[in-house]
Amino acid sequence: MEQKIRIGTRDSQLALWQATLVQEQLEALGHPSELVHIKSEGDIDLVTPLYAIGVQGVFTRTLDAALLSGRIDLAVHSMKDVPVQLAQGLWAAAVLRRASPADLLVLRGDASFLDDRDGVATIATSSLRRKAQWLHRYPRHHVDNLRGNVNTRLAKVAASDWQGAIFAAAGLERIGLRPDNAVVLDWMLPAPAQGAILVACRMDDDALRSVCAPLNDTVTAACVDTERAFLSALMGGCSTPIGALAEPAAGGIRFRGNVCALDGSRCLNVDRTAAVNDAPALARAAAGELLAAGAGRLIQKMA
Repeated sequence: MEQKIRIGTRDSQLALWQATLVQEQLEALGHPSELVHIKSEGDIDLVTPLYAIGVQGVFTRTLDAALLSGRIDLAVHSMKDVPVQLAQGLWAAAVLRRASPADLLVLRGDASFLDDRDGVATIATSSLRRKAQWLHRYPRHHVDNLRGNVNTRLAKVAASDWQGAIFAAAGLERIGLRPDNAVVLDWMLPAPAQGAILVACRMDDDALRSVCAPLNDTVTAACVDTERAFLSALMGGCSTPIGALAEPAAGGIRFRGNVCALDGSRCLNVDRTAAVNDAPALARAAAGELLAAGAGRLIQKMA
């Protein structure tokens, strides 16, 4: 009898949904598996803003340590939380087909305040990227910090006096919690790799690398590789105000990226299209353009 593959996961509802998806796909291929619940540092401290924790890998490093120590065989991550450089000894075994990369505004009341760019309102998010882009569009708004898993954050919105809070569409949709009146923020560039799921294994585990290969979606992998090349070239992590989105286009891949000042006062943007194989290099070149235009100073001004 084949030994069960131990799949490591955080114990939030969304993380369990993602790990269960991987488990179902593996078992459909004839590979029995089991879930191993592991609590991350980011799940323990739900008060401190993410950028104050030293967020690089805060939701992934506990799972990665369990993987490297042999406690689990696979780790399942929301790919936007994964540092651009994987921990030494780990391998990106598969990137699953991407869900919506968009951000959503979950409203507490109606959306009429969005029509007045000069109006005053308060919204909530723990993301510096979302905060920076929001203030660029709505300079008179106030942005409050909001931490916790999806369920906790939704409950906080309902009990608050905020006009709304920003969530990843994929997170809400995957666990069936997207409110009917949520507004898609189609003007907001998402975090690199938002909506994608990464399955990691040990680099020297050739058997599991082979087992996971059929789970990999090549289109998603090409797009998120492009976005993460942009992020890496800007020397940023998931706590920096960097947005990126690569999508299939007639000419290969269309890439859009931006870097915004935390107070929204300035936002630098790029929009390019390249052949699939050239897209990561194009994204790195685009990052170079933004750095030359002053993006580095914006990234460093973490407040």
